[in-house]
Amino acid sequence: MDSFHVLIVDDEVEFMETLVKRMRRRNIEASGAVSGEQALAILAVKGADVVVLDVRMPEMDGIETLQAIKTDHPLVEVVLLTGHASLSVAREGMELGAFDYLMKPINIDELLYKLQDAYDKRKIHEKQLQNSKEVIE
Repeated sequence: MDSFHVLIVDDEVEFMETLVKRMRRRNIEASGAVSGEQALAILAVKGADVVVLDVRMPEMDGIETLQAIKTDHPLVEVVLLTGHASLSVAREGMELGAFDYLMKPINIDELLYKLQDAYDKRKIHEKQLQNSKEVIE
């Protein structure tokens, strides 16, 4: 698995911290945020390749955060986390540019596959962007 950075965003602190630890145990660089605002601040300073984003959060929810990420960091891929009740919201997120979504509780192996696929998509987009810049020059 290529080395990439994942930002886990979830207002459930224990869940977020556990997921960060599980990613790190699998040699994936991971950090966490407990709100959309905190996630955007981290992305502005440190960046990330893929964001795992909870849909249901107080104040700035996952859809608002997704829109801000796609505006400010269009190459960052986002995997949404949702409970059964917010499945329609996850589908809306897909229409707004999310890579995919997973239902809680998540299967760690399924998450890892989605993260790798999301990172691969990001690499393809970066390469396409680089090739288009070379054509312009």
